[in-house]
Amino acid sequence: MFIVDSQIHLWKEETPDRPWVPGARARIRLNGHREEAFLAEEAVSLMDEAGINRALILPPSWEGDRIDYALESAEKYDGRFGIMARVPQNDPEEGERLLHFIKDSEHIKGVRLTFHRPQDRNWMIDGTNDWYWPLAEKLGIPTMVHAPIWKAELGKIAEKHPDLKIIIDHMGIMARCVDDAIGYWVEETADLHVHPNISVKVSALPGYSTQPFPNYNIEKYVHEVVDKMGPERAHFGTDITRLLGHGLTWTDTVEQFTKYYTFSAEELDWIMGRGICKVLDWDIPETAGVGATSAKAEN
Repeated sequence: MFIVDSQIHLWKEETPDRPWVPGARARIRLNGHREEAFLAEEAVSLMDEAGINRALILPPSWEGDRIDYALESAEKYDGRFGIMARVPQNDPEEGERLLHFIKDSEHIKGVRLTFHRPQDRNWMIDGTNDWYWPLAEKLGIPTMVHAPIWKAELGKIAEKHPDLKIIIDHMGIMARCVDDAIGYWVEETADLHVHPNISVKVSALPGYSTQPFPNYNIEKYVHEVVDKMGPERAHFGTDITRLLGHGLTWTDTVEQFTKYYTFSAEELDWIMGRGICKVLDWDIPETAGVGATSAKAEN
């Protein structure tokens, strides 16, 4: 099985010449991430241990819109990382420049947009982000979106821009919802299956349950997404730095799907890696070994 983690963050320590955005440390604690740096070297070592072939780097919000360390990591460990880049959503001129750079980048597979923080929550509905959708569709740039409260609006965007591939973060769950409280958000997300250009990350699962690992109480919600979207449009992911400090390993997150939850081998093949590679048009090696000859993701 070829395994791709659809969401991790990598970052360096905060320094005077690499400052974090104001309030970053408080937000890191609130969201359960560890505070110390998570570098590519550590990530690759843990990925090897867990049998993770690739991971998508989502540069963290606390570093602002910079993506330099993500690019450095992807270049150093060629084939192990792809990047879902940040763009300045409220700066169309700079954003357009970056989208053209992204389109031509070997390592950047798409963009990640956020609409869940106080400063960006309304950008989907107040016109701020309107410049982005048609341009990303025109350039063929897949887009991950974290926008728990804007499901209907996201559906309208998907309908208006049918060639734009949209990937919803974390099953569309509102932050800090747990156990059966996630059901409302998951149902909203799964009902977007009517838009064929939308797929969903079934990611960071242990953080949405107060029950012991493997969190059987939320398995039904994972199945709801997979059953409605289809396994081709449901993507494994971890947000691993939210889990490492809570007694869990990357191996645990893989086995949550492969050992504990009830999916067929065919479903797992899509969920654990093939599906996200298809959405991102990311070559899948003919063997699981790093550096193997590549073959296009099957349609």
